[in-house]
Amino acid sequence: MSAEATTTYPTSQELRQAFGLAEAGREIFDPATGELVGFVPAVTEADVDAAVETARAAQKSWAALPLAERQAYMLKAADAIEERAEELAVLLSREQGKPLNGPNARFEVGACSAWLRATASFELEPEVLFDDESGRAELHYRPLGVVGAIGPWNWPMMIGIWQIAPSLRMGNTVIVKPSGYTALCVTAMINVMNEVLPAGVLQIVAGDRVVGNAMTTHEGIDKIMFTGSTPAGKAIVKAAADTLKRTTMELGGNDAGIVLDDADPAAIAADLFWGAFINTGQTCAALKRLYVPESIYEQVCEELVKVAQASPMGVGLSEENVLGPLQNKAQFTIVKDLVQAAKDSGARVLIGGEAPSEDAVGFFYPTTLIADIDNDNPLVTEEQFGPALPIIKYTDLEQAIEWANALEVGLGSSVWSSNRERALEVAARLEAGTTWINKHGAIDPRMPFGGAKQSGFGLEFGVEGLKHLGQPHVINF
Repeated sequence: MSAEATTTYPTSQELRQAFGLAEAGREIFDPATGELVGFVPAVTEADVDAAVETARAAQKSWAALPLAERQAYMLKAADAIEERAEELAVLLSREQGKPLNGPNARFEVGACSAWLRATASFELEPEVLFDDESGRAELHYRPLGVVGAIGPWNWPMMIGIWQIAPSLRMGNTVIVKPSGYTALCVTAMINVMNEVLPAGVLQIVAGDRVVGNAMTTHEGIDKIMFTGSTPAGKAIVKAAADTLKRTTMELGGNDAGIVLDDADPAAIAADLFWGAFINTGQTCAALKRLYVPESIYEQVCEELVKVAQASPMGVGLSEENVLGPLQNKAQFTIVKDLVQAAKDSGARVLIGGEAPSEDAVGFFYPTTLIADIDNDNPLVTEEQFGPALPIIKYTDLEQAIEWANALEVGLGSSVWSSNRERALEVAARLEAGTTWINKHGAIDPRMPFGGAKQSGFGLEFGVEGLKHLGQPHVINF
């Protein structure tokens, strides 16, 4: 592991000053080094009330703007993020832990500006339902009002934009509550955007669960968008029920990948690895359990080990690293315990699997591949959300499909094959919001994204995602 950065970057103090962040409050520490990054000021329910009042006052004039003007504001916000991209990436790396390079901090900040531009470009025209001798009916989508956006700590800025961009595009105003683990980078991004957006259109309340509950129960908030765990999502849905808020829930997953016996292990290994280990495995729609046929099982294992060995892990500000620490101690403990349970069961460790000593700096857990593991092992059945992948051997494809579909979650899934028709046949039988073929976790702003079963409901992205941030309004004349 790299012990320190080899390039000079802005200090945490300089970043706090550059982005107008607080100089007192709850302390945030770098999960890779333990160094102080910044402070999150205390936020109360009264602050939520004030934010809602401001948002409701700003919403009518924001919605009244011609669409072209709202789109122009979004493009200006994208430009503003792009102009500060390197500073934002450094802050993100320090606070979340992810490296600057690879599909990590610089990638995430770049995705924020790209997603704003893409979402601004989507057209949502009135839909003609019928037009005949009986009359004409059109389906329009009007703004909902105020959207409460509650985000996670794994992709804090990018997922924040996933919630913010379509809300603004549809004429809503937005109040963001970031995860308490990663409030600084989201606050910085919103401060940058607010340099060009009209006042009151986008606000942030960086509080705890009490603040989150105040948002989900507030009569002045019309919709909640949430990305996070399934238990937290269930609690939000219950809390929102009394006001009949609209909700979009993007919840936990335990994505299965099925390799077919005609796949080329060497050809798919890198994509398999990054499907599982993007953001050091801390991604809702990452590949978290891999089913491989006995005929090519050892070859797939060997090729994955090669990729793992060539993917350095360490402090995010060291340019060579592409894997980083777990973001927090609680998640580190989950990964450590699940891997230990797999080892105790007799599963074979291909690489990694040894937790660092208690006095080690940072929440680093080594890249871990586990073979010869039973399908009912906790590392398979529970979402690990970290750098540990169980590889389950199968002899019958029907059994692999049954195993893949057996869990209560269904965010994503994937099929790996050199035969597209075979892959499509298997993909059609998997229970998930998205199934990828020969890739995993590839998202696109034009492609709707959402979960099946207890991985949530509602859609994000694309024109379909816009519809979920509007009130359907039928006009019959």
